[in-house]
Amino acid sequence: MTLTKTSFERIYRSEQDVKTKERMLLVFNVVYQSMVAAHVARDLHRCKAWASNWLKRYDKEGLEGLRNRTKSGRPSEISEETIYHIKQELKESNQGWTTKQVEELIIKKSGIKYHFTHIYHILRKWGLSRRFQEKYMLILHLWRKKRLSKKDRTDIYGGTAAAAAAAEPGNKVYHNIFR
Repeated sequence: MTLTKTSFERIYRSEQDVKTKERMLLVFNVVYQSMVAAHVARDLHRCKAWASNWLKRYDKEGLEGLRNRTKSGRPSEISEETIYHIKQELKESNQGWTTKQVEELIIKKSGIKYHFTHIYHILRKWGLSRRFQEKYMLILHLWRKKRLSKKDRTDIYGGTAAAAAAAEPGNKVYHNIFR
């Protein structure tokens, strides 16, 4: 299906994805403005191979070929229903929770144990953000105001040596951002 120049422009303006829009700009300039693909690629700060690949996909698949394809990957071991229940329980909590607490909750609800570093990825995928505990923020604030001595300024994240020793590794506090 061949689009007219004005219909292509209209679709280009309504496109929300930046990467797709960049590819559409390439196609627009090459197909409708009769520009050389290598020159358009240079203007977009891309290589000729990038332009060639996207033009081939456009020729084969049309506009849908310019969109990102879904990536296949390993499916989650936790069912969607279990994920929903875990997220609900985390949302209902008014205080923050640690990765250790989230790990224990996942084990309790699903029976699956993840490494604590993978818990970070899971929480980000679920739309939860990490927040520092207030005492660390206070220490960081004092450090910036130069009220702490040099021996107390050990942690690049604002924690003191004593606070870093007291904290368990990988035990960050998360808060709900669904509100």
